[in-house]
Amino acid sequence: MNKIVEILKLNNQYSFPEVDGPKAMKRVKACSVAVFLVCEIDGEVVGNVRGNYDGSRAIIHQLSVHPAYQRQGIGTALVKEIVKRLQQKGAPTVSATITEESLSFWQKAGFRKTKAFLVGNW
Repeated sequence: MNKIVEILKLNNQYSFPEVDGPKAMKRVKACSVAVFLVCEIDGEVVGNVRGNYDGSRAIIHQLSVHPAYQRQGIGTALVKEIVKRLQQKGAPTVSATITEESLSFWQKAGFRKTKAFLVGNW
């Protein structure tokens, strides 16, 4: 889990340790509606993706790939795999929480921008 935290920090995706930190990762891993995938190359963690399907909606909450391994198809492979697994759970569609900076990646992966946006109480 420390390697995943390191990757999140390198990608400026570690603003809320209570949501993204090791304790949260353990809770996600134990949750039956969650899908938490890690990509390893030669035994080294280089990326992760996590999402959930609640019986109605499926959403990818996090995708992160180590900067040294970006633009090599790892993010795309992680997205394809989590979408497949969420659909196997019964999800009719899959959405993702993203940033403006990552929009083009998600569009290339087959997602399209909607009018909905994320709000939080943090």
